[in-house]
This record gives sequence, structure tokens and C-alpha cells, in this order.
Amino acid sequence: MERRAAKPTKSAKSPATDGRRARGERRRAELIDATLKVVERDGADGVTHRTVAREADVPPGLLTYYFATLDELLVAALSAIADEYVAQLREIDEHDDPLAGLAALIATTAGTGRRRAVAERELSTLAARRPALRPTAKDWREAVADIARRYTTDPLSVETMVAAADGLCAALLLDCADADPGHIRDVLARALGQG
Repeated sequence: MERRAAKPTKSAKSPATDGRRARGERRRAELIDATLKVVERDGADGVTHRTVAREADVPPGLLTYYFATLDELLVAALSAIADEYVAQLREIDEHDDPLAGLAALIATTAGTGRRRAVAERELSTLAARRPALRPTAKDWREAVADIARRYTTDPLSVETMVAAADGLCAALLLDCADADPGHIRDVLARALGQG
């Protein structure tokens, strides 16, 4: 009797499957990046399957293969921004002076972080109208609150610092001026009752 080779189990992945998965993840990331470019240029209201497909230079049908609805696409875009920002905030929280680190990160809103900040602001505003976006939109606020809790246990002071951080980001987006991390740190410290 001839023995047959055992079929691979579903958990075993062939190199071809892994390659397709990697290409799919790359394509998904490219589509999210295209979405963020549309948000930055046209606002969240400018995001349609067609505008994102045009930005990504792909057929609209490909976009709907990855994101069936606009909400799925917007949640993915907001999640990508929030995950990146929260990761940066978590790193800051581990430093000796997390308030200075937060101030430096906020200062990037006027420069290299402007794209992220504009898209985050647009998508956070959209989250006020679309419940599916709200949990992700709140993640960064909680990460900022964690930094505040390194300095105080007073819930009102924590809330004040989160509001100050949000307001500073908004002001930098509106002013389009260079930001002084030292000044930003002073404002945050004052919000915590330390300045």
C-alpha cells in the first residue's frame, strides 16, 4: 500500500501564500496612505472610493476589494494615524521628562508632523458624526492622559493638560508658525499646576 504525503494543515503557510499576504498588506498600506493624502488636501468630506483610487492610481474596484465601505476606509486611515501617534506617545512616556517629549512632538505639528496632525484633526472631527471612528479617535487622548498622570493624580489636572495639548496642536495648525518646544512645555506644565 502506497503512503500519501499528508496534506498541509491550514496553519502551514506556503511561501506563495505569505508573498500574497505581504503584497496585500503593502497594497492596503498604500491605499491608506492615499486616503490620508486626500484627507490632507480635500478634507475628510473629499474621501470617496473614486478620489482615493485616483490618488493611489488604481481602479476603484480594487479599492472596494480592500475597503467595502467608506467607513471601513476612514476607520483604517484614522487607526493608522492614531496607532503611529500613540506609539510615539508611549515612547515619550518612558523618558525622564515626558512633558518635554510631548512638547517636542506637539511642536512637529508646525513642521514634519503637519500632515499627520491635519489628517488626525479632520478624521477626529468626522468621528463626532460617525460612531465607528470614535474609539480610535479617543486613543491618542488617553495616551496623552497617561503622560499627565506621570505628574499628577488629580483627574481635573489630567483633563486640563489633555485639553491644552489638543488646543496647542490646533493653534499650531492655524498659525503655521514655528513652534517653540520650551514654550509648549511651559504651557503643559501650567495646565498640570506646575508652572
